[in-house]
Amino acid sequence: MSESTTHAVGHEHHEMSFIRKYIFSEDHKIIGIQFLFTGLIMFLLGGLLALGVRTQLGWPGAEIPILGKLLFPGSQGHKMGPDFYNMLFTMHASVMIFFVIIPLLTGAFGNFTIPLMIGAKDMAFPKLNMLSYWFMWPALVIILISFTVDGGAGASGWTSYPTIASSTMPSGFGYRSPAQPGSGIGQILWLCSLIFVGVSSMAGSVNYITTIINLRAAGMTMFRMPLTIWAMFITAILQAFALPVLTVALFLQLLDKTIGTTFFLPPTGLQFGNWTTGPGGGQPLLWQHLFWFYSHPAVYIMILPAMGMVSDVIATFARKPLFGYKPMVLALAGIAGLGFIVWGHHMFQSGMDPRLGTGFMVATIMIALPSAVKVFNWLGTLYQSNIHFTTPMLNALAFVSMFVIGGLSGIFMAATPVDIFIHDTYFIVAHLHYVLFMSSVFGIFAGITFWYPKMFGRLMNERWGKIHFTITFIASNCVFYPMHILGVGGMPRRYFEPGVHFNTWEHLQPINTFISIAALTLGTAQLIFFANFFYSLFWGPKAGRNPWKSNTLEWTAPSPAGHGNFDEPPIVFRGPYEYSVPGVEEDYLPQTAPQPSGVPVHAGH
Repeated sequence: MSESTTHAVGHEHHEMSFIRKYIFSEDHKIIGIQFLFTGLIMFLLGGLLALGVRTQLGWPGAEIPILGKLLFPGSQGHKMGPDFYNMLFTMHASVMIFFVIIPLLTGAFGNFTIPLMIGAKDMAFPKLNMLSYWFMWPALVIILISFTVDGGAGASGWTSYPTIASSTMPSGFGYRSPAQPGSGIGQILWLCSLIFVGVSSMAGSVNYITTIINLRAAGMTMFRMPLTIWAMFITAILQAFALPVLTVALFLQLLDKTIGTTFFLPPTGLQFGNWTTGPGGGQPLLWQHLFWFYSHPAVYIMILPAMGMVSDVIATFARKPLFGYKPMVLALAGIAGLGFIVWGHHMFQSGMDPRLGTGFMVATIMIALPSAVKVFNWLGTLYQSNIHFTTPMLNALAFVSMFVIGGLSGIFMAATPVDIFIHDTYFIVAHLHYVLFMSSVFGIFAGITFWYPKMFGRLMNERWGKIHFTITFIASNCVFYPMHILGVGGMPRRYFEPGVHFNTWEHLQPINTFISIAALTLGTAQLIFFANFFYSLFWGPKAGRNPWKSNTLEWTAPSPAGHGNFDEPPIVFRGPYEYSVPGVEEDYLPQTAPQPSGVPVHAGH
């Protein structure tokens, strides 16, 4: 059956309009691409906010006459004010976590890959899938509007801790006492936006779990699924169990700020700076428990899909079966399971009973075990393999390298005595970004360049892809590695001018300036990626069905695949990593290929 025939068969029941087909689409591939474009646009916004933070830290008090008061409202002259700085780092983290990394890894790649890689025509609930994307739009609109309201966007940090975030608003809104800067209308909009993001993610997780359990192709047993699908499956379970807790917490804080409840407001009369708490009786630490019960699993929601994707990329370009397939699956499950019982390590300084803290510490350190299994299995796959250094492979190797550094620094923070010293210093910022920027984003770049031919039917430019990778790899290490030095030196995060008003950290200012120069280089390098991405959409070389000679199911479908994905329903005969098979004309066996006579059956069967 030809590709044109396939498209015709898929649409013979009715011909959809452009809006119905590409805007309000129920096709999982289009929805995945919608998440992809949305996430990339927000990636630009989040990056610009980060550059604003680094400009202030690299050159404190510098005047920026071109932008002036347009960017820095309420400030003197053209200098950034501390309230605006608080808004910058709050919204940078919020945008990158909730609108970039999670939507790209779970929304874009989850939607695009799951049906294709398990041999299904679409998701189990196409309409719910469409709604999962369109529930993101109120969140996007609300978070962008928050930049324009009186008082500015939320400025309480992405963790939104009470009592700063829960402090009451000006009396003009019917509240009891003045608000802290950044805790007014902007904070309310922040809460509303995240509620919509949560609903979107929960809808997606239900769809993913149902699709993977019920719609696998004939012969596609659970242990014949690629690691990408296992990672998406386990991530969806994490989301389904953890997100409702955060959503409830967001509603409770919203009620504190709108109708005067006191879930997180402390008892009456406590003094915080120049303001006194109103009638309360709530518990600020309750927010931390509810928030981190979701947000520590969220760390794995932001890394597990990348682990699965990188596993597929490494096996493809090492031309070798993935080492230890079942231990890799069990390691993914182990990381997810342990991730649910370690949230208290974010609260070692909250007055926690040391005996309870010890339990959280031991459980946190234990996460290093399944993480090490994955790292050594990736290295085992690469050992004595025929590595093809394509752009996806380079980004996948960078993911593994950066994940090792981020994981090792995480062991320091897991130890309570060490964490008491480095808590809220730049050591934490360094660790967070090695795991959630350098690991996750390199995983995203690997995924985009790997599945780009299947999404758009064209290949991205390899030369510019490697140039982008090289600059990004060097610049990002120049940005985040020196932050470990700042942290060990005790420099706190979230301070407006730490090297100016505090002589203790004045000697660290040259490092801050170096980091900011590297950050500007890193941000500029992303323009190469965007130019390559959009240029290749129209003028990139056309790709066949399987340009990488990969053996998972999606590469048997047309590029790009039409409605219904496959020419014929696929039948699966083997696992996903049959590379370098002796006695076969090519060096791989697709999952749909029957066992050739005379070729030994791989142990993975």
